[in-house]
Amino acid sequence: MDSTAETMNQGQGMADRIASVQAAGLTGLMAGAVGAMLLWLHRAAALGWAEAAASTIDGFTGITFWVSAASAALSGALFGITYRYVVRQDPSSYLRSGVIFAFSFVRGLALVNVGAAVSMMGWPFLVAITESLLMFALAAALLELALRRGWIATVAGRMEPEPPPSPDPMG
Repeated sequence: MDSTAETMNQGQGMADRIASVQAAGLTGLMAGAVGAMLLWLHRAAALGWAEAAASTIDGFTGITFWVSAASAALSGALFGITYRYVVRQDPSSYLRSGVIFAFSFVRGLALVNVGAAVSMMGWPFLVAITESLLMFALAAALLELALRRGWIATVAGRMEPEPPPSPDPMG
């Protein structure tokens, strides 16, 4: 490979990394904001509005609130990078929804205490997965908007479809 082509590939690689960081930042902010809002709403339902607001800055409860929001933001950032690479320029809604559901299930199931969830007939699992689904769906919608408007570059190339299965010689 000559030096000109190598320089172009390095430039393209750097542009792709920058777009990935942009996608991570955008989806991380959205997921962190949605995660914080949902956590605050849970606290408001249990404590009341004023106490919920105070609990975001007071001692250990304040720390757990912001660590939870940061965890949601980190999950959202990783989601954004993955989503950008998976969807590429492929119009498949199955790929898009599959990434959203996969991240939602993994995050939702990881958040729940299994013993408590089983004793409550699984409702905590359903709530956590639904909240994660909302968080990642909103992050995906914002990233889709940014990709379509050209604010963030799509990943070059298309994923090649799998070849159709060969006919069964026995059947």
